[in-house]
Amino acid sequence: MEHLINPNVRQIEISGIRKFYNLVSEIEGVLSFTIGLPDFPTPMHIKEQAIEAIENDITTYTHNAGMPELRKAISSFMDEKYSLVYDPDSEIIVTVGASQAIDITFRTILQPGDEVILPGPVYPGYEPLIKLAGAVPVYADTTATSFKMTKEVIASHMTEKTKCVVLPYPSNPTGVSLTKEELAEIAELIRGKEIFVLADEIYSELTLDRKHTSIGTMLREQSIIVNGVSKSHAMTGWRIGFLMAPGSITQHMLKVHQYNVSCASSISQMAALEAMQNGINDAVNMKEEYKHRRDYVFERLQQMGLKTVLPDGAFYFFIKVPEGFQSSLDFALELVRSKKIAVVPGSAFSAYGEGYFRFSYAVSMESLMTGLDRLEGFLKER
Repeated sequence: MEHLINPNVRQIEISGIRKFYNLVSEIEGVLSFTIGLPDFPTPMHIKEQAIEAIENDITTYTHNAGMPELRKAISSFMDEKYSLVYDPDSEIIVTVGASQAIDITFRTILQPGDEVILPGPVYPGYEPLIKLAGAVPVYADTTATSFKMTKEVIASHMTEKTKCVVLPYPSNPTGVSLTKEELAEIAELIRGKEIFVLADEIYSELTLDRKHTSIGTMLREQSIIVNGVSKSHAMTGWRIGFLMAPGSITQHMLKVHQYNVSCASSISQMAALEAMQNGINDAVNMKEEYKHRRDYVFERLQQMGLKTVLPDGAFYFFIKVPEGFQSSLDFALELVRSKKIAVVPGSAFSAYGEGYFRFSYAVSMESLMTGLDRLEGFLKER
């Protein structure tokens, strides 16, 4: 019966990140720098609020768009943090993680044959959703622009079929972000055209050298903003994302969301409410620690002679594979077998990621020191 499965689904592959993670998870004693999630616990005040919600039987369906009080808190948080102004009653949807927000966005705005411009390399979660909507992912090579989607890069890939441009910054896997000036140039390019911008800003609270700027402050009517509490409040498993756009867009997204999941978990929404109201600065300590780790890793990589762009957000390095390896996968496999260090081959992040590997520093300093010592030994032995 497999031949009856939707061809768009049959052609999709499991994420290369997960494939490699599953492959090396069976090797005993491996130090993993693969999965991108905070190594901090969810703050206690958030967990306590969730426990209280359970004890008070807040366990029923909520409004499809999310609890009104949570949407109000999200609106206030986004305004205070990023000067993003969205009406909590008509322009914010609480989703099951940022991933579902991206899914319902594409299913709402895309039609068969539409083109979506993506930076390459990029997180692998966008392409399958674009294809499931019948649209075409168009990768733009950013390896020559320090992994940034510049105005010129976007313009060179725009056609009459372009329906959306994805701006996932701070970036997974590269850790780079866009400056206010760079975003302004992109906004000017797209303004007035029948093109959406999907800004995936899930790492916005983890910008390390400057405050995050959202293109939603410059191109509001064409922008769809995705955010959430996964990275900012170490709540990956709680699965709460935020989707923000003008009401003329969200009214249609809400229909897709409603028939997809009805609503996000009531318990998780109560936890997110606490995060938005009383955890507005919960990311500060995490960010300081990430910056300390980043600086340490960058110094070690430079000492080893490895080439990388200094990341200014998230918690990743995207590093050039040293010479002598046929592919990024070959490098990663030899590294894990020889030194029991797991990194993600760059090929998991599109063809433009080939020749690189992703190294996550969302681990303890002890693990970083040990892992980088092993990496240095690996390079010296070759």
